[in-house]
Amino acid sequence: MSFNPNLYEINTRVWIKQFGKDTKLHSVPSSVWQELADKGMDFVWLMGIWKTNESVIDKYCFEEGLIEDYSRALSDWKRDDVIGSPYSIDRYEPNPILIDPGNLQKLRDMLHSFGLKLILDFVPNHFSADSSLIKTHPNIFLETDFDTFKEDSHTFFVSSQNPNKVFAHGRDPFFPAWQDTIQVNYFNPAAREFMTKIILDLVNVCDGIRCDMAMLNLNNIFENTWGGVLSKTGFKKPEKEFWKIAIRKAKEKRKDFLFIAEAYWDLGWDLQQLGFDYTYDKRLTERLLTGYVSEIKSHLRAEEDYQKKLVRFLENHDEERALAAFGQNKSKTAAIVTSTLLGMHFFYDGQFEGKKIKLPVQLGRAPIEKVNASIKKFYDTLLSITNNKVFKKGKWTFLEALPAWDDDFTYENILIWMWQDENEKRLIVINYTDSTSQTRIKFNVNEYSDKIEFNDLLHNKKYLRSKEEIITIGLFIELKSYESHIFAF
Repeated sequence: MSFNPNLYEINTRVWIKQFGKDTKLHSVPSSVWQELADKGMDFVWLMGIWKTNESVIDKYCFEEGLIEDYSRALSDWKRDDVIGSPYSIDRYEPNPILIDPGNLQKLRDMLHSFGLKLILDFVPNHFSADSSLIKTHPNIFLETDFDTFKEDSHTFFVSSQNPNKVFAHGRDPFFPAWQDTIQVNYFNPAAREFMTKIILDLVNVCDGIRCDMAMLNLNNIFENTWGGVLSKTGFKKPEKEFWKIAIRKAKEKRKDFLFIAEAYWDLGWDLQQLGFDYTYDKRLTERLLTGYVSEIKSHLRAEEDYQKKLVRFLENHDEERALAAFGQNKSKTAAIVTSTLLGMHFFYDGQFEGKKIKLPVQLGRAPIEKVNASIKKFYDTLLSITNNKVFKKGKWTFLEALPAWDDDFTYENILIWMWQDENEKRLIVINYTDSTSQTRIKFNVNEYSDKIEFNDLLHNKKYLRSKEEIITIGLFIELKSYESHIFAF
């Protein structure tokens, strides 16, 4: 049986301020955690709890593009609101503003008492450009010569922590370097050992890690990104992938420790083969946004072994808010899709209230936004429906839409799947277009008597339908623009 958990991400440094100036994570009111558990969340990702360096803020956090982002999100932002990226980590010690030393395990254990598990960040690619590790462990970072620095002072830098050496900033090969970071050298065995040790330490204090840009340290990608530098240093491509070794060692220590990969470029399957429990399904998010139903269907016909390890989401701290990106009706329908598929269902703090403003991760204050009553009511209903073991541990089956009658092709607009276990069945039918559409659906109803009652949990309506009709020509469904049914029967 599959386990299809729910993950809730919190932008911790911003979120905690609502509870008062001196509140720490281990003293957040218990009602907060209870409410998340009641909504059916299984994992809480406390994004951004690690120690950062204030010194990088003035150096790197006031570039023109960032200032534009700050003003767009928070019109009255001030210098003190800029607290630096949580992905520019000094070292893997909790930020003392968020939690007192030694209390991380206490926090984890408290979450366990509510049936929640704790996910924390692991940023494999880089540390802060002013990390204290540059002094204590300079050999784990990607180093080059001063000539290279002179040729490209955007990608390479001389660290104030170690002024006799030139290091690379962390980067994605398709974008300019992140200047507030320093690149880890994954072709150096010492760096691999150091990063593996961090993971093994995290096994003791949380239940899993969300691995930022997990594909960047795959051997081929690392070589393609840094080949010119590596040719000067003499480091050779390792025989094995870092993730294969690190995940195996962590699982030997704790079998249920979870690895979640932020992954792009269609590399999710590759990372799953290296041991990741779940990988981002960015492709589905893109297809839901563009709305080509045929592409969504094709995506959902993939092998079950692949799909059950996908992280389904509409928004997170890197994405535009779902309400802003999709619009109200489409965002609701897309949420039904991502909340009722195989795999992990991923929600972001503020999504249930209909927040529309994407906050740059460097800001420590969010704008005040009114709760969208329609979105809140929708999520209250949806989460109460999906908080059922049939969605967590049942069997999922993709069903094909059939024409309602000859020469009508609107059935192609309809998405259909079913969940079932020993005692429960749920039929999900979704019109993912802006026009009214009809379809017929055939599925196994042999165990039922002649009349079958379909209870639409989304709209609290009941329908009586003939078993013979379903078997012979199929259950008839008509749905208006972006309408859905979730039937219990």
